[in-house]
Amino acid sequence: MPDAATDDATGAPTDAASGVKADQPERLTGEKLIASYVRQLDGSPGVYRMLDDEARVLYVGKARDLRARVSNYARMTGHTARIARMISETRSMMFLTTRTETEALLLEQNLIKQLKPVYNVLLRDDKSFPNILIAKNHAFPQIRKHRGKRSTKGSYFGPFASTGAVNRTLNQLQKVFLLRSCTDTAYANRTRPCLLYQIKRCAAPCVGLISPEDYAGLVADAERFLSGKTSHVQAQLADQMQEASDALEFERAAALRDRIRALTTVQQQQGINPRSVDEGDVIALHLEKGQACVQVFFIRGHQSWGNRDFYPRTGAGADEPEILEAFLAQFYDGKPPPKQILLSHPVENEDLLRELLSARAGRNVTLHVPQRGEKAELVENALRNARESLGRKMSESAAQSRLLAGLAEAFDLEDSPRRVEVYDNSHIQGAHAIGAMIVAGPDGFIKNQYRKFTIKGEAGAQGDDFGMMREVITRRFERLLKDDPTRETEAWPDLLLIDGGVGQVSSVAEALAELGIDDVPFVGVAKGVDRDLGREEFHRPGQRPFALRHNDPVLYFIQRLRDEAHRFAIGTHRAARAKASTRTPLDEIPGVGAARKRALLAHFGSAKAVTRAGLADLQLVNGISDGMARTIYEFFNAGDG
Repeated sequence: MPDAATDDATGAPTDAASGVKADQPERLTGEKLIASYVRQLDGSPGVYRMLDDEARVLYVGKARDLRARVSNYARMTGHTARIARMISETRSMMFLTTRTETEALLLEQNLIKQLKPVYNVLLRDDKSFPNILIAKNHAFPQIRKHRGKRSTKGSYFGPFASTGAVNRTLNQLQKVFLLRSCTDTAYANRTRPCLLYQIKRCAAPCVGLISPEDYAGLVADAERFLSGKTSHVQAQLADQMQEASDALEFERAAALRDRIRALTTVQQQQGINPRSVDEGDVIALHLEKGQACVQVFFIRGHQSWGNRDFYPRTGAGADEPEILEAFLAQFYDGKPPPKQILLSHPVENEDLLRELLSARAGRNVTLHVPQRGEKAELVENALRNARESLGRKMSESAAQSRLLAGLAEAFDLEDSPRRVEVYDNSHIQGAHAIGAMIVAGPDGFIKNQYRKFTIKGEAGAQGDDFGMMREVITRRFERLLKDDPTRETEAWPDLLLIDGGVGQVSSVAEALAELGIDDVPFVGVAKGVDRDLGREEFHRPGQRPFALRHNDPVLYFIQRLRDEAHRFAIGTHRAARAKASTRTPLDEIPGVGAARKRALLAHFGSAKAVTRAGLADLQLVNGISDGMARTIYEFFNAGDG
């Protein structure tokens, strides 16, 4: 079924296939407008979009039967306040049919992620989670942390709630199973055992101190443990310890005792270790005053691998079933769902969601709201954590809102800023010059909005701080004008804080004036007399500098913002400097990537030796064709006759 849209001149719905306008002498809105669309729809599954008078998408929904679903909105009564408000703002609709309702759910989630409609539930933080990988692309497998696409051959265990949880577990697993954690390159270049062997955290396969068969046994034990078969591993270690003790091999017995202790420590750190759940996620939602917290506990191999809290946008007041359904569909987009998911509340369209998650997992996935027993206790624990987390979040948000209101008062702003951007530069005598931008709002620092700018103009090379700030502001707002010229999104800042004084403020004023932007307030934050902390001066164009009282909470807030910008700028600068320190002339040769660079360095020993190599020598390098050898030779010998 084609999209239905509205005629630009009259607002009357048209059939996208025929272009025939409906006979409507007046511009319809709300329920009447929606009723006019119902006549054009059939019972196909699909997705609908509700748009406002500026064609912005208000809501994206799916339907098993488009006609029946949309007709519900055409009723004059029976709506919640949220739905009634959404209907009243609707000025047009669009429709897409699908073959199945599952396809409609997938399309709905893709459109929500892309369009971010104000009345939809939206998961704000959808980062990948870390896993433990036992890589199988080497005769002696390596154990390591892994995040992202599972492209390496091996056994994956996770997800873990945080990098810290993975690191703690890996630290203990090294003590228990003695698997190597070094890279393949480091492994190949070892001639004697490393420090990890000395402190009994590696079996040193790199120098032949363990046979391939015995190492394979350690790998199998580690996989069994991470799969939840802990009793087998503990019993095996206990038997080995007893055998060593009986044979009077007390040093070996003590080492096995230490491994058993480390194993017990891992189990204790996992927290709740449920007997009734082998593999599953426990997901609980607490909703209060229109704000939501979803707490997720990861259970794998009867072990809890940590928890993470999320604060989805509730779509202007959605209820628990709708929020949970949207959360699950978005949360497992790109993540394999576990065998079972324990929920605090029922979800809408449970059968449809189960079908979608099962398709993503490649096996059956069950959804369950337990009422009694151990599983119910797990959900209650997650629900308590969600309730406490949301309470802390709301308290922090209230404090943040007061500080933002204080910013508005201090800098004579009309309203409390919802987006504050803070700018700083970092360089060493012009080398590796970096501009940095951090963002803060009502919920604190918005780290996924941070941006770095590699200074490209002459100002960087000359160490011109004013010129660098001008370049950063120009590039930032040129991009904003390109991406959002009508300023419809939340990407436009309400206040700029600039690390610097009169010179930086003048540079920002000139940059914004050249772009025709005159309604974005900005303030320079200078260290003040003797550059003492707490005596900052604030500079605005055409006004005398001023200061806040020494113990003003707003002053401390500004200091935290500036310090975060400084931390981000310094960190980015150091990363750029470190990257530059590892570059060689080989990085400048067209067609020479990481693999060819490794082949050349392995063959000649150094980049300098490559620059001196003859054409015939270059042609002998494994992986370097005759044509590439000539390219490399000519790159370093372009001036030779």
